Parts: sequence; C-alpha cells; structure tokens
Amino acid sequence: MPNTSDNYQSGFVSLIGRPNVGKSTLMNALLGEKVAIVSNKPQTTRGKITGVLTRPGSQIVFVDTPGIHRPKHKLGEHMVRAANSGIGDADVVLYLVEPQEKIGRGDTEISEKLVKRGGTVFLVINKLDTVEKTQLLGVIDAYRGHVERTAQTLGKAFEFAEVVPISAVRGENLLPLLDAVTKHLPHGPRYFPDDVLTDQPERVMAAELVREKLLHMLEDEIPHGIAVDVTTFKPRETKNMLDIEATIVCERESHKGIVIGKGGAVLKETGKRARLDMERLFGRPVNLQLWVKVRKDWRDSDMFLKSFGYSGRGYSHST
Repeated sequence: MPNTSDNYQSGFVSLIGRPNVGKSTLMNALLGEKVAIVSNKPQTTRGKITGVLTRPGSQIVFVDTPGIHRPKHKLGEHMVRAANSGIGDADVVLYLVEPQEKIGRGDTEISEKLVKRGGTVFLVINKLDTVEKTQLLGVIDAYRGHVERTAQTLGKAFEFAEVVPISAVRGENLLPLLDAVTKHLPHGPRYFPDDVLTDQPERVMAAELVREKLLHMLEDEIPHGIAVDVTTFKPRETKNMLDIEATIVCERESHKGIVIGKGGAVLKETGKRARLDMERLFGRPVNLQLWVKVRKDWRDSDMFLKSFGYSGRGYSHST
C-alpha cells in the first residue's frame, strides 16, 4: 500500500557476510520476532529471507542472505547466487563481521564485491559482547584499511557510510543502527502492510523450523545434507488446528538412521520442538507428522533442488 507522504522513508537493506557471523540473529533481533532460523552451524540460511520492520515514518525491508563461501555443490552455488543478488538489490548493505583484526579470504572476496557495487555500505561489527571495547579500534582500522587497499587496486573510490559495533544476541546498539539505516533510506512507499513481518509462505517457515531443530540436534556435516519438504499444510474444518506433514530428505541411508535415532528418539524430539515453535508462530495447535526419505546426492541434482524450493530469487518453497 503506497504512502503518499513526502517524508516517508523506505527501502531494502541486505545483511551480507561470511557464514556464521550472526546475520539471521541480527534480523530477528531488529524485528523483535523470529523470522529466520538460527544455529551455531555455518550455512544455516540457504536463501534470501525477508523481514519487514515498520516504524513511524519509515519501513525497512531487511533481506537476510546466506553466508558467502566457496560452494562445493549446486546447493552451495544457489546460496552464493542468493547472497550476491542481495548485494546488488539493496538500498543499504550491512556488512557483518566478527571483532577480529585478521582478514580472511572470505572477507577479501566480499570486500571486492562491495567495492565494485559501491553505494551505501555499513560495516557492522557483531559479537561486541565477546571482546573488550578497547579492541574495537584495531578491528575498525583493519577493515577500513583492507577495503581502502581493495578500492585502490580496483581503481574505485569507496568508504563505509557508517561503522556500527553491535551485539545481536544482547541487543546492544541496535536502536542506533536502525536510526542510521533509516537516515540513509530514500523517500518511498510503504511496501508491506504495517502488520506484516515477512513475505515467507507459512509452509516455508514450517519447513525451516523442522530443519532448525535438526541443526541443533545433529552433529557436523549431517544437517547440511538435509532438506525438509512440507507436503501437507491445511487447517482442520472442525477444529482450530493445523495439520502439517513434512518429509525430511537426507543423502545417505546411514544418515536416515541418525535422523530417526534409536527407537525413533531423535525424530520424536525434533517433531516436539518444531511443533511447539509452530504453535507459537501460527497461534493455534499443530498436528505435525514427520517422515524421513533418502535422496542420494540431492544437493547436486537440479531436479531435487527445484522440487525442494532452492531456485529463483532464493528460498521459494513449492506449494
């Protein structure tokens, strides 16, 4: 719904960074609601996820993106494409980094992309709660110096529009970050109604909640070879209840056994945790049924990637 006020500010703000720097945690904290799943494992986010924050006089459409990394399969390539498109489409880019002075290869690649893009880019130093504040000056100098050298090499002019240290987990400095972002937004329309938090379909959010619980419960590589396909999502006609059925897809028979667990214990606990989150999210009781199937090497199959929703602009799950 357009807003006719000349003073109304709105725009798209992408969260960019290496895997596991806290992009999804930050977006959830800024919105005050859980829109993106989080875990301590890299590559939790697989596609672009939109979160909408409407404040008096402004609307910020945040776009959480996968961590930029070197892909090892077609799913990884999809994730990097989603992240790169997030850089190009935004009015403001929030480049999230951790508070360390050592610049890694991943940050070098991101810096090159940002310098080539130009425009309004914030350096956002997350995990402020993990270091002494006296160390921040060295971190800021390291990243500023790195991006300046990158710009000189590429023959471009570039500097960060703002540098904001934050703690997404503790909520430190989030209001100053929001105010700074708003200051840099163009005048524009209200893109979403005031009560909208995300444009993700409910069945996508249900699938992601199941995957989040598996990320928390399983070890190392196994969760990265898992997809969740919600095959049924419908309200009961006679009760205020949702019936949801989802298939957990893994790449190997041995992984299937781990996902199910001894006596079905892992699958049962996954369903319990996911169901509780779904009930909070959807505001009604949920009857959740989970199944497990094997689809060998699905992460390198165009057919499976498309059927699981990993195509196009990001994570647009099939209906």
